[in-house]
Amino acid sequence: MLYSRPGVPTAALRKLRRGGWVIRGELDLHGHTGDEARMAVAAFLNRCMLEDRRCVRIIHGKGHGSKNRLPVLKNKVRHWLMQREDVLAFCQARTVDGGAGAVIVLLKSSSR
Repeated sequence: MLYSRPGVPTAALRKLRRGGWVIRGELDLHGHTGDEARMAVAAFLNRCMLEDRRCVRIIHGKGHGSKNRLPVLKNKVRHWLMQREDVLAFCQARTVDGGAGAVIVLLKSSSR
């Protein structure tokens, strides 16, 4: 899972993938339904923008507790992030940061 908006330098994306940004916030979506998760993600990112948190982690889970043992929220979170203008890039978290169960998001600076 890797995404960046056009114009985002590859160096910034590389830094994100390698864990070079300090994670300034976290949202854990375990136990949320799709609608609850969508609202939680929007509220979380809005709050992060107000507080000028540039790099955050969203834990969507790996799906082990879901009905079919498949990640339910993973693709939904990816889709929601791509729709937001304030999201510059995102990638799957490094293993130490949650691996396939989490995504690291780089947000625009609120001063932009």
